[in-house]
Amino acid sequence: MQSKAQIDQILRQKSDAQEIPGVVAMAASGKDVIYQGAFGKRDLSKPDPMTADSVFWIASMTKAVTVAGAMQLVEQGKLSLDEPIGKVLPDLATPQVLEGFDASGQPKLRPAKKLITLRQLMTHTAGFCYELWNSDKATYLEKTGTPGITTCQNAALKAPLASDPGTRWEYGTNIDFVGKAVEAVSGKRLDAYLRDQLFTPLGMSDTGFKITDDMRKRLVGMHVRGEDGKLAPLPFELEQNPEFHMGGGGLYSTAADYIKFCQMILNKGKGNGNQVLKADTVEMMSKNHIGELSVTKMISAAPIYTNDVDLYPDQVKKWGLSFLINTAKTPEGRSPGSLAWAGLANTYFWIDPSRDVCGVILMQVLPFADGKCLEAFAGFERGVYAGLDAGSGQKAA
Repeated sequence: MQSKAQIDQILRQKSDAQEIPGVVAMAASGKDVIYQGAFGKRDLSKPDPMTADSVFWIASMTKAVTVAGAMQLVEQGKLSLDEPIGKVLPDLATPQVLEGFDASGQPKLRPAKKLITLRQLMTHTAGFCYELWNSDKATYLEKTGTPGITTCQNAALKAPLASDPGTRWEYGTNIDFVGKAVEAVSGKRLDAYLRDQLFTPLGMSDTGFKITDDMRKRLVGMHVRGEDGKLAPLPFELEQNPEFHMGGGGLYSTAADYIKFCQMILNKGKGNGNQVLKADTVEMMSKNHIGELSVTKMISAAPIYTNDVDLYPDQVKKWGLSFLINTAKTPEGRSPGSLAWAGLANTYFWIDPSRDVCGVILMQVLPFADGKCLEAFAGFERGVYAGLDAGSGQKAA
C-alpha cells in the first residue's frame, strides 16, 4: 500500500540521517492496527536497532490515562467534577496565588479568589503551572528550595498557583493532583489503581511507572539536540522509588500499549473485551471543558527542556478531559474535534473519532516540540490520512 511505503520512507530517512535517533509509530482504527514501523536506533551510543516493542518514557501522555482512571471514580460517585477538591485533598483546600516577589526577592502570596475543582485540574485551568513555561515558578522553586515535579517528591506539590482558579488555561502540574485524588478515594496507590482498572483490562502489559527487568531490556535512551542541531545521548531516568507516582508524567510504555488506550477512546470506553469507561463518559471527555478560554502558546522558560509550543497556531484550540481539541481541520488531515497530546521527550498521539483512526509516534529527544520530531510526526500523520483517503486504510499493516 502506497501510504505505508510513504510513511516508512519519511521515518527511515529521518532516522538514517540522524535527524532523529529512532522512532516507533503505530496507527489503528477502532478494530485494527493499520500501520506500524520502527526505524533507527534505541540509543545512538549503542548498536541496538529500534524495535516495535521498544519502551519509552511517555511523560505527559500519562495525563489522559490518569484522567481516565479518575473518570471511573466520577462514574462511581466517589469523585465529583465540580465540588471543591479540597474536600478530598486537604492540601488544596486553601490555595495561594504567587503575585511576584518583593524587594528582597521573597515570594509574595495571596489567598486564591476561588476554590479549585477536579474539572479545573483536568483542564489546566486550576492555576497550577510548570516552571518549564513559567519563569516566576522557576524563581519560586529556587528561592524556597522547593523541588521540581519530576523529583516525584511530595514537597514538589507544595508550590502556589500562578493564577486564580478558572481564570485562564495554563499547562501545569494539575494532573499530579488528579492522581492524588484517585489515591485518596480508591485507597490504592496510583500505580496499583491504574494497573488494576485500566492496564490489565486493556491488555497494556508494557505500561507502568516502574521499569521492569523485561521492559529495561527494550528501554530507549534519551537524547538531547545541541545548538548545532546534533543529537547526543543523555542519561535520564525517572525516580524508580518515588514518594508519589506522577499522574502528570510518570509512565513508561510502548506504542502497541498506548494505541490500545487510544482505541478504547475510539470505541467509547471499550477495549480488549472490557468496558472500562461508560460511552457517555468518553463522549463527555471529548468535549470542550474550558468554555470561552483557549489553549495558548507555551513560551519556553527552560530551553534545554522545551522549545516554544504552539501547535496549529492558526486555529483556536480547546481542552477536554484531558485532551487538546483542534477546532478546524489540520494540514495533515486530522478532523475538527479530534483529541491529542504529547510527552516532553517528543512522544505524540492523536485520536480522530470522526474518521475512526488514532496514531502514536514515539521518540526520545529533548527539547520538546523539536522541529525534526514534529516533521516526522506530520509526515506519519499525513501518510495515515492518505491511506484512509485512498480507501485502503484497513490494509496498511
